[in-house]
Amino acid sequence: MTKMIPFKQCFAAGLLVLSSLAMAADWAPGSTDWDKLPEVKRSKLALYLTPQQAYDMKKKDPKTVAFFDVRTRAEAMYVGWPNDADGLVPFVEHPELMTEWDDRRFMYKLEPNQDFVPEVERRLKEMGLGKDATIVLICRSGDRSSKAQDRLQVAGYSKVYSVTEGVEGDTAKGGAKDGQRAVNGWKNTNLPWTYKLDKAKMYFPR
Repeated sequence: MTKMIPFKQCFAAGLLVLSSLAMAADWAPGSTDWDKLPEVKRSKLALYLTPQQAYDMKKKDPKTVAFFDVRTRAEAMYVGWPNDADGLVPFVEHPELMTEWDDRRFMYKLEPNQDFVPEVERRLKEMGLGKDATIVLICRSGDRSSKAQDRLQVAGYSKVYSVTEGVEGDTAKGGAKDGQRAVNGWKNTNLPWTYKLDKAKMYFPR
């Protein structure tokens, strides 16, 4: 006679399996399993780097690898930025007077920076590089850099990498640091960054 398993035990076991699957699908700090990369961090080029890989790539070929921070000017100023970045080239920016609110994202609204591609071109020209250059993009946590990657692909660039964890990393789920960007990222990997900004590398609308 087959022994019936109580419904509560089956339900609990099912939840445990689902929980395990969810955890397995989570993006792990320092992971290079790009197939598990969250959709928001994916790009059409599908060229990705961890912060450490980006740092190593730039250090190995500092003159032929262009490294751009695509966050806003405010982020670079108040959060700090990677020491080795060649320039701040915002992909989106806050309007000069931040009067509009984004209810979905709980923040002041951001607008596309129409000068993004021209500014990348200017920066590359200053470095003596063209459209065949290797370009590394970093944002806060990997979502904007992937969109910027797609934008540059449309403009004719084919070797553009996105740092999937960004400068600040992903948010912690639970624990004492719940909701804080303390999981991964450039700063949490202890790679060199600074609050001291170089005016020549900052973005100024032209």
